[in-house]
Amino acid sequence: SRPQKLPTRDEELFQMQIRDKAFFHDSSVIPDGAEISSYLFRDTPKRYFFVVEEDNTPLAVTVTPCDAPLEWKLSVQELPEEASGEGSGDPEPLEQQKQQITNEESTELFSYKGNDVEYFVSSSSPSGLYQLDLLSTEKDTHFKVYATTTPESDQPYPELPYDPRIDVTSLGRTTVTLAWKPSPTASLLRQPIQYCIVINKEHNFKSLCAVEAKLSSDDAFMMAPKPGLDFSPFDFAHFGFPADNNSGKERGFLKSSKSGRQMSPKPRVDLHRVCIGNKNIFTVSDLKPDTQYYFDMFAVNTNTNMSTAYVGTFARTKEEAKQKTIELKDGKVTDVFIKRKGAKFLRFAPVSSHQKVTFSVHSCLDAVQIQVRRDGKLLLSQSVEGVRQFQLRGKAKAKYLIRLKGSKKGASMLKVLATTRPNKQSFPSLPEDTRIKAFDKLRTCSSVTVAWLGTQERNKFCIYKREVDDNYNEEQKKREQNQCLGPDTRKKSDKVLCKYFHSQNIQKAVTTETIRGLQPGKSYLLDVYVIGHGGHSVKYQSKLVKTRKFC
Repeated sequence: SRPQKLPTRDEELFQMQIRDKAFFHDSSVIPDGAEISSYLFRDTPKRYFFVVEEDNTPLAVTVTPCDAPLEWKLSVQELPEEASGEGSGDPEPLEQQKQQITNEESTELFSYKGNDVEYFVSSSSPSGLYQLDLLSTEKDTHFKVYATTTPESDQPYPELPYDPRIDVTSLGRTTVTLAWKPSPTASLLRQPIQYCIVINKEHNFKSLCAVEAKLSSDDAFMMAPKPGLDFSPFDFAHFGFPADNNSGKERGFLKSSKSGRQMSPKPRVDLHRVCIGNKNIFTVSDLKPDTQYYFDMFAVNTNTNMSTAYVGTFARTKEEAKQKTIELKDGKVTDVFIKRKGAKFLRFAPVSSHQKVTFSVHSCLDAVQIQVRRDGKLLLSQSVEGVRQFQLRGKAKAKYLIRLKGSKKGASMLKVLATTRPNKQSFPSLPEDTRIKAFDKLRTCSSVTVAWLGTQERNKFCIYKREVDDNYNEEQKKREQNQCLGPDTRKKSDKVLCKYFHSQNIQKAVTTETIRGLQPGKSYLLDVYVIGHGGHSVKYQSKLVKTRKFC
C-alpha cells in the first residue's frame, strides 16, 4: 500500500483526506485545521504527530476530554534536514520520519491534567515534528483534538461573550427561565450559531462531548450482561420536552435479539439536551419542586459542528406551597372542599391504641383520588366515587396522612370520616347502582311508579319530588347532583314519604313506590335519600319523569 505522508495545507492529498474524515479516524497524524475524535483505553497512552514546516508559525492545539479526565502533553523535536521541505524530492513517508527522530530528545511545550477543555496557543512556534501524548488513568474514554497553524482565520469554535455566564432570571416551583449573552461569532461575524441547553440533576458539564458521552451507550458492551433489561431511550417528558422517537437510533441504544447476547445498558441518566436555535432566553418547564438542577449552555457552529461551553449554573426550584393539614377527629364527619385539580391533606392521629382504623369517604360530585400513608408508608391509593369505606390494620401510636386530589372537571366536595371503632358508621351502605328506574307503562296523568336498589343493611329511604319546567335538561340535572345535600335542604312540600327496607338476599333488595297527586303533562325531578344510623344521608341519582297529558 502507498505510504502515508504528513498532511499539510499545501498538499492536494490533504484536501482529498480532509474530504474523507474517516481517513484520519485511527491515524496517528493530526491534520491541520480539522477536529478528530478518538478513544483511549485506560492506562494505555496514545501519541499523535503533526508537522510545522516553518519557524515563527502560529499554532493552536485544543484537547477536549469527554467523559474522563486526561493527562496530555505537547512537545516538539527538530525535523531531520531531509524532511524540512527544502531537500530534494517529496517529503519522506511518516514512518521513516518517526524512526529518524525516535532517539532524539524532545522539548516539552505544555502539559495539562484534568477534564477541562484546554488550549495551547502560540503566535510564533518553531518548525519541527510535534508530539501530542494522551493518557487516561481513570477509565476508557473518548476525546477530541483540534490543531491548526492558521488560528486567526479558522476560528471553528464559537467565541464566548465577555460575560459567559448563564443567568437565572426567573424561578418557580416547576419552571426555571435562563438568559445569556449572544456569542460574538453570531452577532458580529454572522456565522450560523445555535444554542443547546443541557439539564441534569448531578453536575455541570464542561463540553458537549462530555454530554454526548453521558447520553451514549457505546461502552455498554463492557458491562456485565443482566437478563431481562430492555434497551429503550429514557423518557424526558417530565422535563417539558417532547420525546424523540429516533433518539434511540441516534444514541446507539442496543436492541436485544434472540440470537445474539443480550446487552446490559448503562444506568439511565436524568439528563436532557435541547437545541433552541439562536434565541437568548429559554424557560425549562415541568421540573420537580424543591429540586436542584444543573444547567449548561453550548454555542454550536452549525457549519463546523464544533461547540464552546458557557459557564454553567445551577438552581433549586421552589418548594410546593405548604398545604394546611386538616385534623380529623375520631368518629366525626369532616367536610372538605377541593378546587379543580387541587389537593387537600388530612391528618388522623388516634389517641388510643387500636387494631383497625376505618376511613369512610363520600365524594359528593365527581371521582377524587385518595392516598393514605401511615407513618410515611403508602397503604392505599385509589379513585373514589360516591361512598367508599376502607379498613386498614392499626398500629400503636400511628399517624395517618390522607391526601385527596380533586377532579380535572371541576371543584370537589367530600365528607370524610375516620374512626378506630368499627361499629360507629355514620355513612349508610349503598348498592353499586344508585339509579332510579321509572316504569313507562305504569305512567298515568297523576302518578308515576319508580324502583331503586337497597342493600342487606336496614336503612331509611326518603323520596322527594319537585316540579320542573318542560325545558329542564340533563345539564341542569347534572348541576344538582351534589350527593351530600340532604333532605334538610328540601322544602317540606317536596317530601313524598320515608320507609325502611333491606333484604338478606341482595338480588331481592329492590323496592318500588308509586307517587300520586301529580298534575297531567307535567315534569318532575325525583330524588331518593338513604339515611344512615349516624344521620348522614346520601342522595341517589336524580330521575326526571313526566306524567301523561291525556288519559
